[in-house]
Amino acid sequence: MPPLHLRLLLPVLALGTGLALGFITLPGLALGTAYVAWILFGEQRLPRWLWWCGGLLGGIALAAHLVPGFTPTSLWPARRLSTDATPYALRLSWDKLLLGLTLLAWWMGQPLRPAERPRIALLVAIATLLAIPSLALLLGLVGWQPKWPQELWLWVVVNLGAVVLAEELLFRAWLQPVLIARLGAAGGIVATALLFGAAHAPFSQLFALVAAVAGLGYGLTFHYSGRLWPAVALHSAVNLLHLLLLSYPLRSG
Repeated sequence: MPPLHLRLLLPVLALGTGLALGFITLPGLALGTAYVAWILFGEQRLPRWLWWCGGLLGGIALAAHLVPGFTPTSLWPARRLSTDATPYALRLSWDKLLLGLTLLAWWMGQPLRPAERPRIALLVAIATLLAIPSLALLLGLVGWQPKWPQELWLWVVVNLGAVVLAEELLFRAWLQPVLIARLGAAGGIVATALLFGAAHAPFSQLFALVAAVAGLGYGLTFHYSGRLWPAVALHSAVNLLHLLLLSYPLRSG
């Protein structure tokens, strides 16, 4: 595993770049630095329950944009990507980017888990990739809207680097193993998926349902593969299919 001083560069570069560009202010720098220090230095110095709970609450606050001092960067002006959806604006959220890179720096220092059943992980991933778009279509959340948006590469970079990475690290790497230890494999994976769905409830209850089912697929893929990257890749692929083939972000009305 890489030494701590090299892993530390990931969140430090995010904080430094955001500060230099004016998207992170001094309060954001102070609170962001505190979160990085809590995650990367607190594990060996604090009671484990306190360290883990503090990391979870801080992660939720960053993901929900509740920490002051972070301003998103506008990358796309609002534009209509689908004829049946509201205009969509692409933004880089520096707080969510910091969350993902901080947890990635922590995760890179963890010992590798053994792969339990990689073939089952692959089957689950394929089933999830087929089932989630179908379920969203069946529920009427989206329509069939194939497209190839301009500057697609920018969306891919932001979605993978700031959205998917942060969500998978927070829910699958940070939360799921603890819930499995408490509730068993089935209970922990289901509970994590339900919480993942609940995090998407502000969009709509039906969207939260689809997100929970997707979270179940991501959680099973992570559990059976013993690696985080298959869950990240699957989550990214589901999101990309959504953008390229379906109404994006959701059907209006």
